[in-house]
Amino acid sequence: MKKATLLLLAFMTVVQFSFAQETRYQLSSHILDITAGKPATGVKITLSKKDKNDNWIKIDEKKTDENGRIKDFLKQDGTNNVGIYKLTFHTSPYFNTIGQKSFYPFIEVVFELVDNEHYHVPITLSPFGYSTYRGN
Repeated sequence: MKKATLLLLAFMTVVQFSFAQETRYQLSSHILDITAGKPATGVKITLSKKDKNDNWIKIDEKKTDENGRIKDFLKQDGTNNVGIYKLTFHTSPYFNTIGQKSFYPFIEVVFELVDNEHYHVPITLSPFGYSTYRGN
């Protein structure tokens, strides 16, 4: 009985330590292709930040997963991420891949992070229109 209790306590310690080490990110995005009614997979999204001289500096670039999501922009590691950012959704290659003509070769969404909260910037997309909002 004593050995089982010790094993259980050791397991719980490992689990707690694992959860305590979970990496968190401040920014995520999602693309829903409303024409197809499904997530837009494999779409490149570039994250840029405006510097003090009003220049855009590329911070990161990723592709959406099978759910049309990118969950890991701006790792929360104590860095102050307050500032003006831009997400560039490279939509032309996506529409070319599915054989669809479109009006927008890319979409830029500019927004401001004002605190350390999580921000989610999704778009709903069609070949001739899009919409964005601050999600959660």
